[in-house]
Amino acid sequence: MKGNRGFTLVELMVVVLIVGILAAVAVPIMRGRIDQAKWSEANSAAGAIKSAVRTYIAEKGPNHDYSDVEGTLDTQSIYENLGFSSSDLDGKYFNQEDYTVSDVVADPPACVVEVTSTADGGPAGTGTLDASNDWSVSTN
Repeated sequence: MKGNRGFTLVELMVVVLIVGILAAVAVPIMRGRIDQAKWSEANSAAGAIKSAVRTYIAEKGPNHDYSDVEGTLDTQSIYENLGFSSSDLDGKYFNQEDYTVSDVVADPPACVVEVTSTADGGPAGTGTLDASNDWSVSTN
């Protein structure tokens, strides 16, 4: 019976062990990529908010009190001053009330946008788009 060869049990166990090791290494790497992709939604919306603040500063001029656009974006007067409606910034992992604008200054036009997800399935932590346009995420 020379022509009837197959894999031995030991060979099959070695293959299963190798696949298990590869899966154990790959799953944490992929999980990190998933959270990174979720945070990209917040980064994009924070950029839109920052652009709206810069436009507001240009319209009002350097001598205006910008406290009327500082705070959480679930406040009607704030999102309307920035040109948003009540749900423009709602996404899959972040809602409009998750975004907060602070430290608005006119020269040079800048602000800080912070976001913390309250949506189901959203990533943990807080993302910050600072005055110099650097995006960072701190996990709790």
